[in-house]
Amino acid sequence: MTLSPTLVKVLVLFPLNIMGVIPFLILWFSKKFETYEFRIMPTVLGGLLIILGLYVIWVTVALFTDYGKGTPAPYAPPKVLVVIGIYKYVRNPMMIGVWCVLFGEAIFFMSTGVLIWLLSFLIGSISLVTVWEERDLESRFGEPYCEYKRNTPRWIPRMKL
Repeated sequence: MTLSPTLVKVLVLFPLNIMGVIPFLILWFSKKFETYEFRIMPTVLGGLLIILGLYVIWVTVALFTDYGKGTPAPYAPPKVLVVIGIYKYVRNPMMIGVWCVLFGEAIFFMSTGVLIWLLSFLIGSISLVTVWEERDLESRFGEPYCEYKRNTPRWIPRMKL
């Protein structure tokens, strides 16, 4: 995978702001860094969620760039509908990855402020996906996306028995 300038923007700017800058500012202004107290359970659980979320984000971005011939950014979207890998199980694994990172940060730092940011971002991203993104994908990919949408859940994978 080559790192084009567009890919660098996608990999750095969005995650840096959503999962880095904003939580950092929340923690800074709430003085969580000064009062942080190490506890094994929040550290381990939060750390695992952060690692899981970052892994999911990395995999989804790689699928978009390598298979989809585009990026997650609206100004350079995939040219090919991505329905392989993790996208076989849920339609929005990238957002789930971001939510995992934010939840992990909230647990790791035991921060109500970061938890509120997660909930705000969760509401905004759910709204964006249902109001804008799905309509955009339908117009760009047509029936193949509609079929994918009918067969693949938006957020929670189906458990097959």
